[in-house]
Amino acid sequence: MTVIHQVRMHRSEEELPREEQLAHRIAQVAADPVAVDAEVVDMVINRVIDNAAVAAASLTRAPVASARAQALDHPVSRGGDGGTVFGCAAAVRTSPEWAAWANGVAVRELDYHDTFLAAEYSHPGDNIPPITAVAQHVGADGAALVRGIATGYEIQMDLVRAISLHRHKIDHVAHLGPSAAAGIGTLLGLDADVIAQAVSQGLHTTTATRQSRKGEISTWKAHAPAFAGKMAVEAVDRSMRGQTSPAPIYEGEDGVIAWLLDGPDARYEVPLPVPGEAKRAILDSYTKEHSAEYQAQAWIDLARRLGTERPELRDPANVESIVLHTSHHTHVVIGSGSGDPQKYSPDASRETLDHSIPYIFTVALQDGGWHHVDSYAPQRARRADTVALWHRVTTALDEEWTRRYHSEDPDEKAFGGRAEIRMTDGSVIEQEIAVADAHPLGARPFSRPDYVAKFRLLAEPVLESAEIERFLNLAQRLPELTPDEVRELTIVASPGVLDSVPAPRGLF
Repeated sequence: MTVIHQVRMHRSEEELPREEQLAHRIAQVAADPVAVDAEVVDMVINRVIDNAAVAAASLTRAPVASARAQALDHPVSRGGDGGTVFGCAAAVRTSPEWAAWANGVAVRELDYHDTFLAAEYSHPGDNIPPITAVAQHVGADGAALVRGIATGYEIQMDLVRAISLHRHKIDHVAHLGPSAAAGIGTLLGLDADVIAQAVSQGLHTTTATRQSRKGEISTWKAHAPAFAGKMAVEAVDRSMRGQTSPAPIYEGEDGVIAWLLDGPDARYEVPLPVPGEAKRAILDSYTKEHSAEYQAQAWIDLARRLGTERPELRDPANVESIVLHTSHHTHVVIGSGSGDPQKYSPDASRETLDHSIPYIFTVALQDGGWHHVDSYAPQRARRADTVALWHRVTTALDEEWTRRYHSEDPDEKAFGGRAEIRMTDGSVIEQEIAVADAHPLGARPFSRPDYVAKFRLLAEPVLESAEIERFLNLAQRLPELTPDEVRELTIVASPGVLDSVPAPRGLF
């Protein structure tokens, strides 16, 4: 049974015992050798496939090529055999922290993998690259890798349930540093004291501002979680060498709660599994059918349905205004409530358009669907009828949709809203959607065949058919894999694919 830990600031003279510090409680969960439930194993496999799918689709994108080049400029470190780099042959290895970096950027670049939203938001699949890189480096088997990934999901999602970072303009990867460190600790079978030091360092080194997701969004958006994963690997290495970390990192008088979050009087309730309780958080997360911010998923499904049923909505001459009544988060992060004029600019970057629900809704409405490349193409964003309709789409904060967004009842929790479309003839069209079609409660919940189909769709342009089948066969046997097979858990691009994009030179 999950226990709720009361977490607050403690003054230095209070001497909070180590075992009662949140970092140590997290470490105790990571060190618990509890078995992984069968349905959790099944979902871990799904997410490994999902990550590889979106990484394949991003192999030729500039941020991924840059991160890959950085990783390949570093040799395998002395302590193991190194980690593989997405796109490269399995025999090509780099030091595990750099493998975590390169593969983390590839997974995150298209904003197309899994999500969990609560007090904070997250992409818990970001745990998989650093944990896998370490598994390959040290020669862990598939069962150990599954245990590590289950821990990474559990810790990040439990922190996300309890502690809001975005309210204080802290980037969400501050929950990823600790979770990836904890997952690596589980993978390696480290004791709780060592893991606690790594968790503390994982947090201390990954607290950064949310400017990376504000205004004109840069390529750093894809690098931020990869950086957190890289820091987690390095934090574990330092902790294994006996080095200590700022403590108590959450509760200290000059710690994260007191100065970066809700302040000295704050109280947080963090749920964590009790000893012997299975780590099942991954089952509460959900993946993306569409390559866009998660809050856009349901809106894409509603828009494509509306456009198909009512083709006249695609012509701006027929539409006076479109108001999307939605949650506070959707309104202020990807909606007109953000105050970001870039969200309405046809010259905006892909990263910015990915965080513009007015743009996304417009294109899905007009095209009857969404494509991870074509929907973001500059020529698509600059189409005159799209720009005209796009500029008539706004969002409005709705208290009921906000309440449902934060609801802890999975049957009530929602990420959509109500579309109110006023036509130029004076008529009004209203439709609403609570969750995306691919959500577990949606019209077409994702299952293994959907993950496999997504992988095939995204991998076919860049992977040979034999490689697609090899990876799928390997991934679906994940808990049975030998250490040598874990080292083959990567995707190898077709000849010439990686050579088709520059490998930029830098300092290394």
